[in-house]
Amino acid sequence: MRPVQPRDSAAVLQPAEVWPDRLFETFKRADIRQVGYVPDAGHSRLIERCKADPAIRDVVLTTEEEGIALAAGAWLGGERAALLMQSSGVGNCVNMLSLARTCRFPLAMFVTMRGEWEEFNPWQVPMGSIVEPVLELCEAEVLRVHEPDEVEGTAARALQRAFDGDRIVAVLLSQQLIGRKVWTK
Repeated sequence: MRPVQPRDSAAVLQPAEVWPDRLFETFKRADIRQVGYVPDAGHSRLIERCKADPAIRDVVLTTEEEGIALAAGAWLGGERAALLMQSSGVGNCVNMLSLARTCRFPLAMFVTMRGEWEEFNPWQVPMGSIVEPVLELCEAEVLRVHEPDEVEGTAARALQRAFDGDRIVAVLLSQQLIGRKVWTK
């Protein structure tokens, strides 16, 4: 994390760098014990925090729809899970979302968006532009976050709605929030 030097010389974190930590703390308060993910730069800080916590089992998925089965198994085993993915992974989940819809178990998804603000990769645009309606057609409640200060409250609300109501809830983390991606050599 890059510290910023304010007038009083105390190091503070820039808001864009703090939101993954706030999301992690929200997971801890909600007693999330399993986190499934396909590696994603937008979730990298959150994934690092989950991997470092012995109370959370981090599960690297080969494809996003496996995370829905992970969440079902966690719920059946008395634990809570969260699924982290990029917007392009939502398309991979459509068939498996029918499992959560039919069996009515809680599914909390946190989706880093691509294909929006300053996207450099044209392959990300098609799925990124239809994530919200696709999730809504699968009967997911969709919440969207644009600002770092919205992350904690929105995540807490999403987790409460998912686990108290056995619902599918997706939090879309805007591309502007996660930052512009660039090609590196």
